[in-house]
Amino acid sequence: MPYLRRKRLLARALAATTALAAALGLGAQTPAGAAEPPRPPETAAAQGASADRPHGFASLAGGTTGGAGGKVVTVRTQADLAKYAAADEPYIIRVAAAIDVAPFGSDIEVASDKTIVGVGTSGEIVHGELHLNPGTHNVIIRNLTIRDSYVEGDWDGKTTDFDAIQMDSVHHIWIDHNRFTHMGDGLLDVRKNSEYITVSYNRFDTHNKAFGIGWTDDVRTQITIDHNWFRGTKQRNPSADNCAYAHLYNNYLSAQVDDGDPVWSYGNYARGRTKMVIENSYYDGVQHPYQADDTAELVQRGSILKGTTGRHDTRGTAFDPHAFYSYRLDPAAAVPALVKKFSGPQRTLGTDTVLHVPADYPTVQAAVDAVPAGNDGPVTLALAPGTYREQVRIPATKPYLTLLGTGDDRADTVIVYDTPNEYGGSSGSATVLIAAHDVTSRHLTFVNAFDEAAHDLDSEQALAMKTTGDRIVFEDTAFKGNQDTLMTDSPKLDTVSRVYLRDSYIEGDVDFIYGRATTVIENSVIKALSRGSDTNNGYLTAASTWKDNPYGFLITGSRVVSDAPAGTFHLGRPWHPGGEPDAIAQVLIRDTELPAAIKASPWTDMGGFSWRDARFSEYRNDGPGAAVTADRPQMSTEDAARHEVADYLNGTDNWAPYRR
Repeated sequence: MPYLRRKRLLARALAATTALAAALGLGAQTPAGAAEPPRPPETAAAQGASADRPHGFASLAGGTTGGAGGKVVTVRTQADLAKYAAADEPYIIRVAAAIDVAPFGSDIEVASDKTIVGVGTSGEIVHGELHLNPGTHNVIIRNLTIRDSYVEGDWDGKTTDFDAIQMDSVHHIWIDHNRFTHMGDGLLDVRKNSEYITVSYNRFDTHNKAFGIGWTDDVRTQITIDHNWFRGTKQRNPSADNCAYAHLYNNYLSAQVDDGDPVWSYGNYARGRTKMVIENSYYDGVQHPYQADDTAELVQRGSILKGTTGRHDTRGTAFDPHAFYSYRLDPAAAVPALVKKFSGPQRTLGTDTVLHVPADYPTVQAAVDAVPAGNDGPVTLALAPGTYREQVRIPATKPYLTLLGTGDDRADTVIVYDTPNEYGGSSGSATVLIAAHDVTSRHLTFVNAFDEAAHDLDSEQALAMKTTGDRIVFEDTAFKGNQDTLMTDSPKLDTVSRVYLRDSYIEGDVDFIYGRATTVIENSVIKALSRGSDTNNGYLTAASTWKDNPYGFLITGSRVVSDAPAGTFHLGRPWHPGGEPDAIAQVLIRDTELPAAIKASPWTDMGGFSWRDARFSEYRNDGPGAAVTADRPQMSTEDAARHEVADYLNGTDNWAPYRR
């Protein structure tokens, strides 16, 4: 029997959810100072490369969330980047092009509550600087290349101040997975009492003064610097002046510029009253790999030094980073390979924007509303476990969304409402309505909790889900209701939309799987609920397939279960909306277990249209409700070979969600 048992479904859902939650940075955090959890096979660098939340000092004192809670925008011009970066309200700004800043060396001001992220490796700032003015806070800058504002002959940066990023007196900033190269003065300047900063997985190259911290007499800055690659840089790798706490770990310093300078070519420098801790870093051919002023404290442990010369200073006790936050070290010997692979812009980052509900958006609809009309990139709505009592509408203008439940089971994350058809028709009653194309739902339960027994209405249909978009996927999802639980439809009769359900659960009584979309239900459980009748408890399907569409509903490799008495449930009936004669239902149920509740003659008429004029058939079903009779058309083996999952879904664009 091809049906995938529930235990296997749960194991698959758990594994997929756990992996996605880890990738999205949704796992439980270890309290500061607590013992570290057992190390999985994946390296700390690999975990950090995919996490979408900051670690280290930027995660403390309320944390750094950037533009979370604001709208998502995609920019490709300097004007748009400048507009959204400087706005008063929060934004998640996706940079999807190389933006040439003019005039040469100009600043683009970044205000508070912003996330600026490059889309894959396409996001670049050329000839310009991102500038954070005093008081700016809660900013994330990720996955960008910022390059080429160097003025020939100005190696010391004395005549220009064209940094890649400069910030003064700011707090809660995360600089992650960027490449900084060939700029006019510093690559990254963290200045004047800036606090709660994390700088991770960046590449600093082809430069003199790479990364400076300080320019202040106060001792306030707390900064975490990890998994960065300093290559072809001369000094400030970094230089940390009067930092209260500077934690450097798993950084890689290589190919240092050798211009014969015996003093100002160096690696890490603790200056003033800085307290610096260096752990498990790798220094290759570096002059003065780590040094400290007499007034600074520097602790180094676990690093590898290859071909280094000059100062290797340690003094004092500095501080214990574990007293502030949890972290996990990669072995120093692994650092060069890991940092080469995971630092700098990544093709996989910025391509899928993650919006957290309710951490950043109070409702699912609020997160949907944050997605721009005409969205051209994947957006994941990561829903924390809980019950969301709301109606959700995903309009046709907002494609490429994924609704992801992040609990251990699909029952942990529920979207529920209780509107019947009487108040707004199928679209108005649906708990969730998906009109956009390319929308996926995973590890969720959708419910319409309308209590039809407690009401006497003319239209008691109550949808848990309605779709009209194309290329819709449901994996490890549940749909619960009574009449009209799940409607898979299309914008109009002669438009073909496709829907694929796998490893899912659907329950209802009357016409609870219906509509005109080409729909495949595979490896799933369908529960036919009893209405308390001894003769007729309902209908699984009510398809309204367009007559020129050869593929309507396919239920395959699944199991139908029921609490209804034997012989009281129909497999389906032909729905002709408004008496439309060109809606000729096509339904194939194959390789599926049927319960005793299924009638001996399981297909029936509807609205004056005979079921015999529809395209109803079965193939190789089994179980107590399966039979081969004159009232149960069986598809031939030859025709069944042309009615596989791929035949229903591929279309002209070779869509193949079943291969995932």
